[in-house]
Amino acid sequence: MSRTARLFQLMQSLRRHAPPVTARQLADDTGVSLRTLYRDIEALRGLGAIIDGTAGYGYALTEDAALPPMMFDDEEIEAIVLGLREVQAVADPDLAQAAQNAVAKLQARLPSAQAHRLQYAVLHADRIVRPPLPTVDVRALRRATWDERTIEIDYIDAMGAATKRRVDPLSIVFLKETHNLIAWCHLRQAYRNFRLDRMQNLTVTDASFRPRRVPMLREAIEVLSNCWPEPSVMVPKKHVMAES
Repeated sequence: MSRTARLFQLMQSLRRHAPPVTARQLADDTGVSLRTLYRDIEALRGLGAIIDGTAGYGYALTEDAALPPMMFDDEEIEAIVLGLREVQAVADPDLAQAAQNAVAKLQARLPSAQAHRLQYAVLHADRIVRPPLPTVDVRALRRATWDERTIEIDYIDAMGAATKRRVDPLSIVFLKETHNLIAWCHLRQAYRNFRLDRMQNLTVTDASFRPRRVPMLREAIEVLSNCWPEPSVMVPKKHVMAES
């Protein structure tokens, strides 16, 4: 392996491992001695990488715009393009635009040969029938989910019945051609699955359920995995149901 390839591999290892990562782990990843590893760390620092830490403690990488262009192998580029094109095909308009912007930024940062491969990737994702558009501000919903803020919505079920709901938003998922919110419903005292195209009048409240979103989501996913035959048409074994 050339020294240049080894340095890129070392950068990948620094990105992949939770900091601080030991010199021994990095040396094992790149197949070099500790002495060579220390020299490679200094070489990366000389190229502009901000790497905190010392021998005997461990290292942590802070990304820096002065680093050489990103390098991906052919399969990684195909995976990135496929994922971003899938987002453009099924996401709400704001997120679809963000995916398009991400492709443009990647193309500008990649070496010319890889930028060409990104532009003309083999894999493609599209939808003949697009999912129904959400009827609430999805950007505000995402922010409320990240901030772990309780929301209030008007919800219309498949039968046309309207109810007011106060829920703790946990995750937005794409299930069976529709966008759905997995949430804890205060009215039903259970996890519920709400379609975004049946939600109206989103209000973000001052009430916080931090820091419980991650364990709540983990529990919701566990319950969803026990539902049959599929999450969007749930026959629950526990306490998650679709508000269809």
